[in-house]
Amino acid sequence: MASSPVKRLNTIAELRAWRKEQGTRTVAFVPTMGALHEGHLSLVMQASGLAEVVIASIFVNPLQFGKNEDFDKYPRVVEQDIELLKSVGASAVFTPSADEMYPTASTFVVEENLTRVLCGAFRPGHFKGVTTVVMKLLNLVQPDIAIFGQKDAQQVLVIEKMVEDLNLPVKIVRGPTIREKDGLALSSRNAYLKPEEREAAPLLFKSLVAAKLAYEAGERDALRLTKIGRAVLEKQPAFQIQYWEIRHPKTLQLLTTIDDEGALMAVAAYLGKTRLIDNILLT
Repeated sequence: MASSPVKRLNTIAELRAWRKEQGTRTVAFVPTMGALHEGHLSLVMQASGLAEVVIASIFVNPLQFGKNEDFDKYPRVVEQDIELLKSVGASAVFTPSADEMYPTASTFVVEENLTRVLCGAFRPGHFKGVTTVVMKLLNLVQPDIAIFGQKDAQQVLVIEKMVEDLNLPVKIVRGPTIREKDGLALSSRNAYLKPEEREAAPLLFKSLVAAKLAYEAGERDALRLTKIGRAVLEKQPAFQIQYWEIRHPKTLQLLTTIDDEGALMAVAAYLGKTRLIDNILLT
């Protein structure tokens, strides 16, 4: 039996009318910037198991891109994305223009604690753009559940904190990081990698695995684990490491010792002109 078509909603008015039609049915929401891959599709499939209706969004959000970042060249393949969403059972997709989302923009949502470190330290204004667009999308879609990938671990924490602090009536659910067979975390930006860079890219995950294995063998000193992880990545001079850090999984405070609360090991590095991130949770 052919899968049902995905209803494309281009305007806020269309989205609100669609949402009203859903009545009391439970709605799960998967926000994306498009250029969908198996990681995104796994979130949609996860959503379909948690709610009666699944809606995704495709919006390359200009507010979360800094100066000299890749906003203009970020891949945009909306028609292909909609076919993929259809294949995994999404009911609708919201595809607004920037003018539709931000006819004027002078009000923003800012989280002032979790966003100071890791990616926030290197991408000023990035999380202000993320929290603002996610708040707008949650207000518009009014989902019961919203699903975000663990690959963007800091982003998930920031959104969870925003939802908690502002008492939003939505449950945030995390989806696991989906990887290639060689360990590279799926990302729309992987398409930027040159062949030799793609060959080196799995070392990012291998550096995390090396530290995880030392942790599982009993090492609890975060500085020693960090040195183990960084050393793996530093073997490949093509990588320019921005950070390789071990932080508290909820507060993102830098750790010296890992206790029963576990830790988030997170790394960001440039490979050529492509910025890659990855993480592993130690529990």
